[in-house]
Amino acid sequence: MTIAPDDARQGASHRYRAMRDFVQSMDDTLPGKFEVTKEGIVHDMRAPVGPHELTTLHLRKRLEKVTPDEIVAHTGVPDVEDEPEGITRHPDVMVIAEAEMEGEGSFDPRTLIAAIEVASRSNPDNDWVTKMRDYPLMGVPVYAVFDPRTGTGAVLSDIHPTPDGPRYATRKDFVYGEDVTVAEWTISTEGLPLYPDPPAATRAHPR
Repeated sequence: MTIAPDDARQGASHRYRAMRDFVQSMDDTLPGKFEVTKEGIVHDMRAPVGPHELTTLHLRKRLEKVTPDEIVAHTGVPDVEDEPEGITRHPDVMVIAEAEMEGEGSFDPRTLIAAIEVASRSNPDNDWVTKMRDYPLMGVPVYAVFDPRTGTGAVLSDIHPTPDGPRYATRKDFVYGEDVTVAEWTISTEGLPLYPDPPAATRAHPR
């Protein structure tokens, strides 16, 4: 059977809306964070407290000390959605003009100044691989990831076209203790928490 392009697009849109409805129905029902990517639904089983949330708090407070009053480092709802691309993401911190937060529904990802993620201990590839692909595809101009597993991170910017779609052209890696610039503003990474070592019984043993 041949599927016309319009039929294929309608099918993809229907599939995306079904996943989006499921994600919305899971809010406050199951622990963790649900997002929709090109591959399907991602469930991040992050802990509700601890280094992840503490890092998010530190980043929000440090950014709001250096940004102008009309710019906020937002850590709440809603999410950011690009329905034509079939992607819904919920950054840990969204640097955005307060005026862009008015209205109902998800944020337009192209109104974000930067998206910031604290790498998940349970699923770091979601932050280092799929979000590194999704955010430029959605038009988010700057993406910063902080990784409490290793005390390192990276800031990505300068979206440019590639054969695989839009990607960030510039990547600046950093280690905790250095100052880091996110969009136009520089903050310290001194004292950001790290994930504790896992209990010995849960560590992988070499074969």
